[in-house]
Amino acid sequence: MKLDRTIEQIKGILQKDRRGLTVGEIAHLTRVSRITAMKALSRLEGEGRIEVRRIGNCKLHYWRDAP
Repeated sequence: MKLDRTIEQIKGILQKDRRGLTVGEIAHLTRVSRITAMKALSRLEGEGRIEVRRIGNCKLHYWRDAP
């Protein structure tokens, strides 16, 4: 499924890039629409695998390391 493949790509990207990325940056890097990227990020956030930090009107997404 496309969403599962996108989730795996996002996982790899966020584990390598620790500075935090916006939905637009993630969509560009995974070559999917912002909507698809947001669906994948929402699932990861719901599973507790990523952390989202709001700065102004931007949301930065970080991979959450295992405790």
